[in-house]
Order: sequence, then structure tokens, then C-alpha cells
Amino acid sequence: MRAIAPQPLLDLANVSKMFGGVSALSDVSIRIPEGRIVGVIGPNGAGKTTLFNVVTGAFRASSGAVTFADEPITHWPSYRIARAGIARTFQNIRLFASMTVFEHLLVAQPHQGAGIRRFLPARRADPEAWRRAEEALAFFGLAAYRDRIAASLPYGIQRKVEMARALTARPRLLLLDEPVAGMNHDEAAELRTLLRQLQDRGLTILSIEHDMAFVMTLCEMLYVLDFGVLIAEGSPAEIRSNPVVIDAYLGSEA
Repeated sequence: MRAIAPQPLLDLANVSKMFGGVSALSDVSIRIPEGRIVGVIGPNGAGKTTLFNVVTGAFRASSGAVTFADEPITHWPSYRIARAGIARTFQNIRLFASMTVFEHLLVAQPHQGAGIRRFLPARRADPEAWRRAEEALAFFGLAAYRDRIAASLPYGIQRKVEMARALTARPRLLLLDEPVAGMNHDEAAELRTLLRQLQDRGLTILSIEHDMAFVMTLCEMLYVLDFGVLIAEGSPAEIRSNPVVIDAYLGSEA
């Protein structure tokens, strides 16, 4: 008897996104198994960030379906998708200009109830929120920057602050948009180790990345987009040797 494949945590089925007459995504289908680290690669303008925006509700798919943890989320607003367990970082870092690193780790956390409990002063008074923020601070090695204004920090540290903030939202799926941009080789190697530790804790990660040395040694599976079309999927070894991918993106030196 043929085994039935487990239901993926995230499932995009024939998703397209149009902007006027321009197709940013065309009939894209991807499946992200729970507990895996998966990458999305492709040239600039391939539709990678648009894919993230559709998953997180920033854009609504023109057609197709997005399912997360067996729930159809195609038409959900962003806040509801975030509460369901999807968190993200951004290609262009988005930090609060006047907040410290530690305040960023407090403000992103899920809240109960309504009204004043939504705001930062209430999070400061919440021992559990404080504990989770301290844990994320230590995990990402940000203790030395705890009380610094986050936007004033070096670019690579800002990247880590954004990831730590996303982690305090307690996601099941973490979307990373070019996580090692602005990092040197040693910082990227450290981040690779941290992401694998998060995977060991049960977190599922979907990452966009142009650093091929990083993505090929981190991800267990890759999807390749070009002009909004999915042109290949497979293991890093399969993608590295795929002639279509080499021609469209990697180049002959791959």
C-alpha cells in the first residue's frame, strides 16, 4: 500500500498574484513540511518577497489557495495570520526608531484580552513577557545591546534584533527574508548554528536568501522562482546541478 504523505504545515496551491496586468506570481505551488528548513531562491524580481507577502496577508492572492496548519488562510488579514503562528522578518529591516532592543522583544509578544494590555507598559509589567524577551536576548547573543536604540546598531546586529523580535511572537513558522544580508562570514556561520538549534526545538523555517554558500548548507529543500514561475524544486544537490536553475540563476560556476 502506498504511504500517504503527511499534511504540510504550509501549503500554497496554484497561487498567482497580479499587479494590474503584471504577473508577480504565476500558478506557484509549494509545500513546507513541519520542522524543516526550506529555502526560496531566484534572481532579483523573481517574486520571492511577493510570495512572503501573500503568505503573511500583506497581499491577497489573485488566485489559488494558502493553507496553514490545515486552516485556509488565503483571505485572512495579517494580524490573524500572525496570531495563528506565522512570523517574519523583512528584506529592508523594519525596526522602531525610538525603541531599545529589549523593548522590541517585549512589544512583539502575543497578548491576552484587549485595551491597555496591547501596549508596551503592560508588557513591561508582565513577568512572562519579560522572561521570553530575556530568553531571546540571550539566544541571539544580544545582551550587550539590551538597552541600545535598535535602529542605531550595525546592520548585522539589526538583522538579529529583527529575528529575535519575530521569535518572541512564538511562531510555528518563521519566514526569513535575506537573513544574512549585511553579515560577514563568521556572523553567517553563527546564524546557521542558531537556526538549526531553533529547528531542533520544533520551529519550521522558510528563508529567502541570495548567499548560496549559506542557503546550500542550511536548507534541506529549495524552491527556485524566476519571473514569478516555479522553475525547480529539490534538495540543494539537485538544485545545484539543475541545468534550468544554472541557466536562470546560479551560472556556470555553480
